[in-house]
Amino acid sequence: MALNHSVQITSSFELLSPEIMIVEVDPWKDPRWENFVLGHPEATIYHHPAWLKVLEREYRQRSLFLACEDPDGRLQGVFPLLYTRGLPLSSGPLTGPRLSSLPRTPLAGPLATDRAALSALVREALRRASAHSVRLQIKMQSEQLNDDIEGIVKKAWRQSYIVPLAGTPGQPYHIPGGQNRSSIKRSINKAIAGGVRTRPAETEEDLRVWYRLYLETMRRNVVPARPYRFFLALWELMRPSGMMRLLLAEQQTATGSRIVGGHLFFTFGSTVTYAFGASCAADFALRPNDIIMGQAINDASVAGYRFVDLGEVPEGDGDLARFKTKWGAEPVRLYRYYFPDFPDADHSSDKTEGSVFTLAGKIWSHLPLGMTSWLGDRIYTYL
Repeated sequence: MALNHSVQITSSFELLSPEIMIVEVDPWKDPRWENFVLGHPEATIYHHPAWLKVLEREYRQRSLFLACEDPDGRLQGVFPLLYTRGLPLSSGPLTGPRLSSLPRTPLAGPLATDRAALSALVREALRRASAHSVRLQIKMQSEQLNDDIEGIVKKAWRQSYIVPLAGTPGQPYHIPGGQNRSSIKRSINKAIAGGVRTRPAETEEDLRVWYRLYLETMRRNVVPARPYRFFLALWELMRPSGMMRLLLAEQQTATGSRIVGGHLFFTFGSTVTYAFGASCAADFALRPNDIIMGQAINDASVAGYRFVDLGEVPEGDGDLARFKTKWGAEPVRLYRYYFPDFPDADHSSDKTEGSVFTLAGKIWSHLPLGMTSWLGDRIYTYL
């Protein structure tokens, strides 16, 4: 679907002021990108070159990595973007081709040292999107992006749930609220009584066993699964540096052990981010999700992290919201910015995505795991 729109934006590589210029850089070869991200207070794991390489391995989409440079070659801002085909069906933000920061990523807007650099980066992205007749999509927590950029439309997205920590190394986490604390303690004790213990994944075979549980979980939730090569890229590119951790719940029995659940976390700066989880419905009574989450949050607190981001909750999913708030998580609204606008009454729900993702709902939940993996991979090629 071609989007007919135009916008007047300063040309790429043109000197925007005596102080700054927009250039394209290679985040994997230019050390300035990583150094800038590591030093920026609003940077996330999703701005890091390792995450960008994982996305590149997943689908090899055409990329656009913009940077704002001063006359001395110092970066004043970075903006990672990927071109994507968009869904051929339905309507809304994921329909048709777009330039996104970033696809299949919760949060990855532009980073800059000041408003001038931020505006310059966004205007250049607008120019590129307009030149290629695609929609621009930017994912941020900030509400400030469209203050001085004509045509950008802000839309409220889901809420992400953040657990605040003390940020003091060696301090264990104390769950606020006596009722939640008692409920969680009972669940964890039940897991321990059932022979369940947590441990980090140590081998690729652990990853493969977990991935089957992940496929079962995605099928049960009627959501397409990411391909195994995506998780293998995380394992190979992010785990060695400590940016990715797969924490498993393993049941010990008289006849051996088996993995009954696992959550994948990212670590960056002052934040530990929950990214993916998996467990078998038949083992819910063993409380694998509670023992894993409790261990992960406590580990983050002891290590001195300031936040644990438990991730987004679709509007209306009260059960998931309650699971996250019982750990002391507080909701924080996320936003999506678009150019051009599109008609859609509810942008924070899954109505647009669901019409394609569910693939007739009940049918999906009965498909063989291999088929759900294959179909999910084909769906994500559009995203």
